[in-house]
Amino acid sequence: MSLSPDRSSNQQKVRRHKELFDRIDTAHCGEITLVDFEKAMERADHPLKDSAFAMSEIYNAFVNAPNQDHRRGTPQTTGVDHIDFAQFNNYLMMAEDQIAKGFQEVDRDHDGRITKKDLKSYLIRMGVKPTPAEVSVFFNSIDTKGQGYITFDSFRDGLLLIPRMNGSRIRTAFRFFNDDLENISSDGDVTIGSDIRKNVGFFLAGGLSGVVSRTCTAPLDRVKVFLIARTDLNSTLLTKREAIQRMAEEKEHHKVPTKKIQSPLVRAARTIYRQGGLKAFYTGNGLNVFKVFPESAMKFGSFEAAKRFMCTMEGVEDETQLSRAATYISGGIGGVCAQITVYPIDTLKYRLQCASLESDVKGTSLLAQTAKDMYAEGGLRLFYRGLLVGLGGMFPYAAMDLGTFTTLKRWYIRRQAAREGVSVDEVSLPNYLVLTMGATSGTFGASMVYPINLLRTRLQAQGTYAHPYHYSGFFDVARQTVKREGFQGLYKGLLPNLAKVAPAVSISYLMYENLKKLFGLE
Repeated sequence: MSLSPDRSSNQQKVRRHKELFDRIDTAHCGEITLVDFEKAMERADHPLKDSAFAMSEIYNAFVNAPNQDHRRGTPQTTGVDHIDFAQFNNYLMMAEDQIAKGFQEVDRDHDGRITKKDLKSYLIRMGVKPTPAEVSVFFNSIDTKGQGYITFDSFRDGLLLIPRMNGSRIRTAFRFFNDDLENISSDGDVTIGSDIRKNVGFFLAGGLSGVVSRTCTAPLDRVKVFLIARTDLNSTLLTKREAIQRMAEEKEHHKVPTKKIQSPLVRAARTIYRQGGLKAFYTGNGLNVFKVFPESAMKFGSFEAAKRFMCTMEGVEDETQLSRAATYISGGIGGVCAQITVYPIDTLKYRLQCASLESDVKGTSLLAQTAKDMYAEGGLRLFYRGLLVGLGGMFPYAAMDLGTFTTLKRWYIRRQAAREGVSVDEVSLPNYLVLTMGATSGTFGASMVYPINLLRTRLQAQGTYAHPYHYSGFFDVARQTVKREGFQGLYKGLLPNLAKVAPAVSISYLMYENLKKLFGLE
């Protein structure tokens, strides 16, 4: 474990900050206004002096800096239109801590020097594709002494008055120093063109991944919903074989040989096939695809956005430095955003799959009729039935799924980098490991929250042909389920769900990781 590159004491930092404050406070009144700050940056020929937006961003960071008592740890903000030395010093203390972490992230060999190669590698990890000329401009803007390398002091001084935007002060500085026309307008103001394109790329990659994954596993999803909707014990995976045989004997009024007793999965598949052939396994898949694109797009896109937000909250330069807890929370946020986005379509899909397959109404007509009947029954509110239950299950599921996959991915990349003696940006995740990690994370998350998922599905499907029961809410559906089917009823359809989740999540991650590379997002 390397030591911090910053060897300065707090007293030295305060003294350095006071000298800088006094150079800006030319009136020696103990306060700095935005006008004072802009004039000082003009005199110092600061690279951002011509951008009113950038100057305002830096100044506002000082204004809103917490007035931190480091002994008591009680932050307070003033929110006034001028800054005093306490605010100025507190912000720079925080900025120096962030810059020190950033220096260590760039200086992967921890020799205390940053080379052009180090800088380029870091920018690539942050999703930037710099040209050699751009790297040189950025490097030379910080290496003002012309040493051919950047020490921590030069790195700190070059970035201290750069705003930290979108979670990375280094990436922001790179764009400013190169006067990136995609990010700085003709007036010198910063735009977010490339960030918008990158964000759209994450959403698009996530959406396409979900469509491919869901279509490949549609038959398994169909069997899962069929078993969840059924309430007779012979569709319960945890029911003993003897109980299944005894019920069959009573129902058929004759002894059924043990060898003919079929598993619930086989019985469900055969029933679906008899009622509608192979097409029956894809009932609702058109709606599924229509639903899964925005759902998967929101899931992955929100996950990436949440990680960038968490970087700001934890004061780290990029997501590779995020704590494990922040990564899992980001995953949960992504799942919740996805669930809210498509919940009405999800409800309609379950109702459609629980309709009688022997009905004369098929296809689009059945979809329209089901939606019309739902609206007539309970209005728009019916489409959101069970939403809170769904969110209660989705947050931990998505947190465990996305969080576990990301954690496993980081662990493997760091281990391989250390083993091969290369930087982490030179290590790629093999596709077979993407599939394995995806199956592991998806299975783990789905198993943990399956009872909640089952109860939510029954709330959505209640009153249909396949599930004619009605419930007043979450606790009622839980009570009725346990009363009719025992606790094993809470896990009905678990095996086909896991059989679907493992390949579905694997395919989804495989597509997403490769599409990110294709779109230049990594």
